[in-house]
Formats: sequence, structure tokens, C-alpha cells
Amino acid sequence: MLQSPGPIALQIGPISIHWYGVIIGAGILLCYWYAMHEAKRRGLSEKPIDDMAFWVILAGVIGARLYYVLFNISYYAANPTEILQIWKGGLAIHGALLFGAAAYFLYCARHKLSAFLYADVIIPGILLAQALGRWGNFFNNEAFGTPTNLSWKLFIPEANRPEGFTDFAYFHPTFLYESLWNLLGFFLLIFLSRKFFPRTTLHHTPYKLQATHSSGPILFSYLVFYSFGRFFIESLRTDSLYLGPLRIAQVVSVILFLIGFFGLLFFRRKSTI
Repeated sequence: MLQSPGPIALQIGPISIHWYGVIIGAGILLCYWYAMHEAKRRGLSEKPIDDMAFWVILAGVIGARLYYVLFNISYYAANPTEILQIWKGGLAIHGALLFGAAAYFLYCARHKLSAFLYADVIIPGILLAQALGRWGNFFNNEAFGTPTNLSWKLFIPEANRPEGFTDFAYFHPTFLYESLWNLLGFFLLIFLSRKFFPRTTLHHTPYKLQATHSSGPILFSYLVFYSFGRFFIESLRTDSLYLGPLRIAQVVSVILFLIGFFGLLFFRRKSTI
């Protein structure tokens, strides 16, 4: 059985340090470390990653919160002071991906970088950060699934149980399912990175890299793998964001899966020409 020790990592007088913030911050640092390491391994300049990191991270955090707030607009319209309280949770990964990607592609266009080439470098680190970040949900007693009595069940305090489930104490730890799925995906992307880029093949050219025939497979594989798992895990959750009768995360997952699938088909066709 799993049980969260609570959201507070450290209390110093009136100052509370939340596990959610610590874990999200650690995930960002892991992603940055991986991207810098992989760029060096491939012989790419690390400077663009260093230069874009702040703006992409900022856009991702803003997008993650804005996405969550917009799909809970009735609640936040009544409680506007909570909009900025991100330490309580409420960062939607799809919002982070959409806004972060927008900032990333704008940066690459402005500096004449091959966006797909560097995306292949960065993406595995993002999945690693997602795997770690899901544990922030564990400490906040959120992002759990329907009731269960499985041996790995998650205890949820009554105050955190959703309406209609207050009589149940144990739930599917969907945060754990997604964390393990993301970790598996990280190692898969590492394998593919070594397969498509077995050794350093490029020289340091900071701002004018040309796309190669191998640009894109890691990015597209990420979209397929993550979206496939998220679609099914989302069906277990009790806190999904909805667009009418549809779970918005499943809708977005289908769209991203199709983008990744057709991207891989295009990559395969291009690489055989």
C-alpha cells in the first residue's frame, strides 16, 4: 500500500517548501543535464540549449498552469487568488508541451537552428522529467484513479477524495503508472538515440545547423509512446479535465499520437530515399 507523507518537504517558520515544487525543479534540472550531455555526445553545440532553456521552461510552466486553469475556469473564476498557487498542483503536462514547444520553435526559427535535430536531443530528458514529476502528484494526493483493492493501492485522505468517492479509501496510483511508463519510454528513447546516432557525426556549428535525414525520429517516437500510454492511463483517473463529454487529455493524446505516427512514416520514407 502507498500513502503520501504530505505535501510539505520542509517548514522553516512561516515558509513552507513543498515537495511538488522540489520535484518539478529537480525534473527540469535532469532534463537540462541530459540535453547538454546528449548534445556533447553528438558533437552539437550546447550553447543553443543553454540560451533557450530559460524561455522554454518559463513558457512551459505558464502554459501548464494556464491550460489547467482554463479547463477549470468556473472554479478559478470563483477563487482567483488560487490561480498563482502552483505549489498546490495543477500543472497540466499537455499545456507545458504546447507552450514550451511554441517557445522552442520560435527560438529555433529566429536563430536558424534545425528544430527537429535539437528536439531529438532534448526530448528524452523531457520524458525523464515527466517520470520524476509525477511523484509531485503523490505528495499532493492528486492525479489518482478509481477505487481498487490491489496490493499497490494508494490511500487517499478523505479531504482529497473526489465527489462520489468519499466512501472509498484506496485508489489506483495512476501517478505511478504514468511515472513507470515514462521511465520505460526514456530508456526506449535512449536506445533509439544510440541506434540513429551511434557516434559523433557533426561538428560544432552553433547557429546554422542543417537538418539531416535522421532528424525527428526521437521526437516522433516520444509523441507515439507517451500519447499511447497516457490515453489509457487517463481513462482510470477521477480528476480528468473535460471538453464537453470528452476527456481533454485523451483528445490531445490522439492528436499527438497521429502526429508522431505520420512523422515516423515520413522519416522512414525519407531515410530510405
